[in-house]
Amino acid sequence: MRTRHNVKKHHTEHHRSQRIGWLRAAVLGANDGIVSTASLVMGVAAAEASTRSILLAGLAGLVAGAMSMAAGEYVSVSSQSDTEQADLEVERQELEDDPEHELIELTNIYVKRGLERPLARQVAEQLMTHDALGAHARDELGITETATARPVQAALTSALTFSLGAVLPLLVVALVPASALLWSVALVALVCLAVSGALAARAGGAPVGVAAFRVAFWGALAMAMTTAVGALFGVTTG
Repeated sequence: MRTRHNVKKHHTEHHRSQRIGWLRAAVLGANDGIVSTASLVMGVAAAEASTRSILLAGLAGLVAGAMSMAAGEYVSVSSQSDTEQADLEVERQELEDDPEHELIELTNIYVKRGLERPLARQVAEQLMTHDALGAHARDELGITETATARPVQAALTSALTFSLGAVLPLLVVALVPASALLWSVALVALVCLAVSGALAARAGGAPVGVAAFRVAFWGALAMAMTTAVGALFGVTTG
């Protein structure tokens, strides 16, 4: 006679949407650091500048880019945060002034999602008893914990990842002979961009190949254009 043992397994779900805030800032920062710095040093190199001048331009671009990314992300995400807080304040006031109307509003939301009205009313009542503002923020305004704007986190993440991305082309400039500089920077930058796009896609659950190609394509276009500008003005002023 066989004895069956019931083993209770813990079911844990990991949703990729929880990563969206820092992932977006990290990918944007790293890719921008690689593309802008590689493009900058290739443009200066194409103008037949010295290695020292190329490194100096790249370092200046790294510092300026990191600060610009941090400031831009902070201002942008702060604006989003301000809007969220303003909406929450309006909702908080409406809950104080007319809670019955807010209950009906929440009930109608659940009815539209497929619940029968009596059940929708019961769910709305229970949720509002537990956390009225939280229920309306989530189901009416679409403000959730995973999507809440975090300006400082976005700014620091963008600045750090931009700097890490920008260091890669500068290392190539420092280590590779001037005769092989352009192709070396381009190759390293494209490989890093493809890897960055693939890792971001994998973390977000998107197709890896498409993401890698997309990032590498736009990086290649940026580097080609800045190299052409550097070569044109280098010949003109030479």
